[in-house]
Amino acid sequence: MTEKVRLGIIGLGAEGGMYADFLAKGMVPNMTLGAICDILPEKQDRFAALGVPFFADHRELIESGTVDAVVTTVPHYLHPEMGIHALENGVHALVEKPAGVYTAQVRDLIEVAERHPELQFGVFFNQRTNPLYKDLKALLDSGELGALRHTSWTITTWWRPQGYYDQSDWRATWGGEGGGVLVNQAPHQLDLWQWLCGVPTSVFAKCAYGFKRDIVVEDEVNALVDFGDGATGSFITATHDLDGTDRLEILCDRGKIVVENSSSVRITRLTDDEQALSRNLDMDAVRRLFTGQLDRAELMTTEEKDYGSVWGAQHVEVLRNFAAAVQGEEELLAPGADGIHGVRLANAIHLSSWLGEEVSLADFDEDAYLTELNRRIAAEGTFPTR
Repeated sequence: MTEKVRLGIIGLGAEGGMYADFLAKGMVPNMTLGAICDILPEKQDRFAALGVPFFADHRELIESGTVDAVVTTVPHYLHPEMGIHALENGVHALVEKPAGVYTAQVRDLIEVAERHPELQFGVFFNQRTNPLYKDLKALLDSGELGALRHTSWTITTWWRPQGYYDQSDWRATWGGEGGGVLVNQAPHQLDLWQWLCGVPTSVFAKCAYGFKRDIVVEDEVNALVDFGDGATGSFITATHDLDGTDRLEILCDRGKIVVENSSSVRITRLTDDEQALSRNLDMDAVRRLFTGQLDRAELMTTEEKDYGSVWGAQHVEVLRNFAAAVQGEEELLAPGADGIHGVRLANAIHLSSWLGEEVSLADFDEDAYLTELNRRIAAEGTFPTR
C-alpha cells in the first residue's frame, strides 16, 4: 500500500475528537480520515465539515469499505470486541489503552489477531514514543547498566475532584469502567514499567477503594512486585494527591536511572559492577568516600538531560507509525499483544488486594479474577456481569 491509510474513528469523545483534528489538519502525513462512528447522532452535525461518512454503529463502519483501519476510542470493555470485529472483517485495528478490562477478553483479541497476520494490530501506548523512554529502553536493552536490582515508580499526578467522578454514572464503577486509577489513569505507566524493566512474576498489593473519594473503585494503590532473580519493584499511584509526584527509579548492577516528571533523567554509570567495587575498595577509600575526600569520578559518572514536554507529538507519532506498519514500511512501536501485560498486572493488583495474598502473574488465574470482578459488578446492581 502506497496511498494514505484511511482511518475510521470509533467514538468521538475527547480522544477521538483529538485524532480527527490531527487528521483534518494533515498532521499525520501517511494517514487520512476515512469515516467516523458515534452512538450519539448529534455529533454528525458537529463533524459534518470533515466531509466523511458518519455511522452510528461500529459494525456498519467496519463493513462499509470506507476505511482501511480503525481506532477504538470507546469505554474500556468495548476495545476487544470492536478490535475483533475489525480484524475478522479485514480491517487493521488500533485499540486505545487499556486493551481491555480483564485478560480473558484481551486474550480473545490477541488470538484473533494471530489468525490474521496480514493485518496490523496495535495498542495506543503513546508514551512509548516519548524520546526519553525510547532512549532508556535502548540503554537498558544494551546491557550497559547490567541486571535489574530494584525499581520504583510513584505516579500520583492524576488528581481528580469528586465532580469528575460525578459527571457520568459509568465513571469509577466496576461494571461501567472496570476499575479506578489502574484502568483509567495509570495504564501507560504500567506498560512503560514492564517495557523497560521486564514483566514481573508476582505481585502483592494493598489498594484503597473509595479512600478519599465517594467511589467504589480504587483511588490509591501500593503494589510490590517480584521480577525474579532477586529483583523487586514498587508501584504507587493515587488520584487524591493535589500536588502530585512522578518519579521513576531503576537501580541496576552498574548504575541507576532517575526520571522526574517524565521529562528529565539522571543516569549514573558506575566504573565497575557494584559488587566488584564493594569487594575491591579498601576501608581507607571507603572512609574518604564517606567524608567527601574521594573523587566520586573514580567510582561513577553522571549524565543529566531534560527532554521537555512532547505530549502532543506522541499521539501523532503513534498514528504515523501505525500507518507505516500498515504500509509495510515499519514495525509497530506498540504491538497489540503487548497490551495484555498491563491489563494482567492491573488485574493481579486488584486480585491480590481482594484476597490479601501474593498473586502470580506467570500463571495468572483469570477465572478467579473474573469471579471477583463479577461479584463487585453484581453488587453495584447497574451493569451486566461479564
